[in-house]
Amino acid sequence: MAQFFSIHPDNPQFRLIRQAAAIVRAGGVVAYPTDSCYALGGQLGDKNVMTRIRAIRQVDEHHHFTLMCRDLAEISHYAKIDNSQYRLLKASTPGSYTFIFQATREVPRRLQHPKRNTIGLRIPSHVVVQALLTELNEPLLSSTLILPGDEFPLNDTGEIRNRLEHQVELVLDGGACGLEMSTVIDLTGGTPMLIRQGKGSLAPFGISNG
Repeated sequence: MAQFFSIHPDNPQFRLIRQAAAIVRAGGVVAYPTDSCYALGGQLGDKNVMTRIRAIRQVDEHHHFTLMCRDLAEISHYAKIDNSQYRLLKASTPGSYTFIFQATREVPRRLQHPKRNTIGLRIPSHVVVQALLTELNEPLLSSTLILPGDEFPLNDTGEIRNRLEHQVELVLDGGACGLEMSTVIDLTGGTPMLIRQGKGSLAPFGISNG
C-alpha cells in the first residue's frame, strides 16, 4: 500500500521531504508534482526502479527517461553541453522543459537511448520537487505519470492513489499541478529541434510551432 503525504506546494514540510527522500533511497517509486504535471520518480542508480516505471507506463526500452536535476551544474555532470547550449539553458531554466542531450559517462548505459546514447534532463521550478532533489543530493530518475490508455497525465492525487496504490511506495500530494506535459527540445544537433510541444514556450529557442 502506498503512503500518502499531503505536502504544502509552496512551503513543503521538511519532515515529509526527508521521509520521501528516505523512501527513494530505499528503492521506492514515488508519484510527485512538477511545474507541468505529476511524474513517477525513483533513485537514479536503481535498475529495478527503471524496470518498475516502464512496467507501470507500459513503455519499451526506447522510451526516454528524464533526470530531474536541481540546477545547471548538475545537468552539466550528466550531459555534454557546449557554451551556446549552456546559454540557452540558463535563459530557459528552471521551467517546463525537457532537454535531450548526449549523455556523459556518468549516466548509466541502461538509462540512455539504446541507439543514440542520449538522455533527457530537466530543471523543474516546482518547490516540492526542488526540495526533494536538494535532500537527495542527486537527480531523480523520472517519467511523466500518464498511464496506458489515458490521453492525459493523472492530476488528481486521489485517483493517483487509487490506481497506483499497489505499484508505488509514495504519493506526494502537492495539489493539482496541471495536465500539460513539458516541452521537449532536442539539443544534440547544431540547432534546437522541437520533439514535443508542451507547457514551455518556444520563444527562447527560435523555433516555430507552425
